[in-house]
Amino acid sequence: MKLVGLSRQIALSMMAMAFGITLLFLLTSYAFYYTWQAYWPEQIPSESLLPTGPELAWMIGTTIVGLGFAIVVAISLARRILVPLNSVTDSIRRVAQGELGARAEAGDRSLGEASLLADDFNALAEKLQRVTEEQTFWNAAIAHELRTPVTILRGRLQGLAEGVFPPEPAQFQRLLTQVEGLSRLIEDLRAVSLSESGHLDLQWQESDLAAEITSVADFCSDALALAGQHAVLDLDRSPKHCDPARIRQALLALLENARLHAVPGAIRIQSRLENGQCILSVEDEGPGITEAEKELVFRAFRRAKSARTDTRGSGLGLAVVAAIARAHGGKAACIATDKGGTIFTLSWPQPTSKVVAAS
Repeated sequence: MKLVGLSRQIALSMMAMAFGITLLFLLTSYAFYYTWQAYWPEQIPSESLLPTGPELAWMIGTTIVGLGFAIVVAISLARRILVPLNSVTDSIRRVAQGELGARAEAGDRSLGEASLLADDFNALAEKLQRVTEEQTFWNAAIAHELRTPVTILRGRLQGLAEGVFPPEPAQFQRLLTQVEGLSRLIEDLRAVSLSESGHLDLQWQESDLAAEITSVADFCSDALALAGQHAVLDLDRSPKHCDPARIRQALLALLENARLHAVPGAIRIQSRLENGQCILSVEDEGPGITEAEKELVFRAFRRAKSARTDTRGSGLGLAVVAAIARAHGGKAACIATDKGGTIFTLSWPQPTSKVVAAS
């Protein structure tokens, strides 16, 4: 092992320590004999205090052996310490060059701090790799989702400009529909991004949540009907503490998810107060969802496989629901029903005074 840097300092420190201990032993021995001679001369042996040739050779040899032993111990200790440190240094250099999969070796775990340093670096590198991969995925997914409506808008506008499409109200209505879809996508992206950064602000107020839910259900009734579905409402009429605009956005996302993925039938929308929590749920009649898919449905751009489709929709709807739930201090959940359907719930806490008043 080449003695440079920290290993050299360790070796020199061990040598200095060994030499110092040997020198201290010799000096204190002579100090002891000098004091003995000064105060109790009659008890001093007749021999001279100066070392003889063999004694001097023995002391020098012992010192050299001690220094050699110190060097061996220092090299061994330096190697054990420097394996994780050098590995971390090399891994940092590789990560800085873009090799995000680089990991450090912990080495001898009996050296706790050095091993913990390697473990902490590996955890940091893993998180950095995961965030980078997630960011790359997000960029690709956003580009994909924006490409379709932009392509449609460009094609129709070009057709209008070239006279291919007649400038009729129906044509402009189709354009407006695409713009509205694009606006919803942008707002969903904004909500999820703000939630991830902890900056999704809410406008808290006492609101008639039942009226808000009814309004959203009426707005979506035509779209649900085209999918062979209809909304069934079961609502608690007491006032709720929330941001009504964000709750409407979440309910729209839940109904759009049901329209795209659920089988024809009833879509049950329920609101209730339970154990100090306001719970808003949307239940469909199938095709259901697997345990593995439950882990993905509330993540942005992660679509669960469905009996009807696995390609339509932006892949943001349920991520928006989860983001709004977190912003309210609550959570979103997905529960399979005994009838083969799925219940998506959005729950958030209610102030105690409001709950007592409502009851």
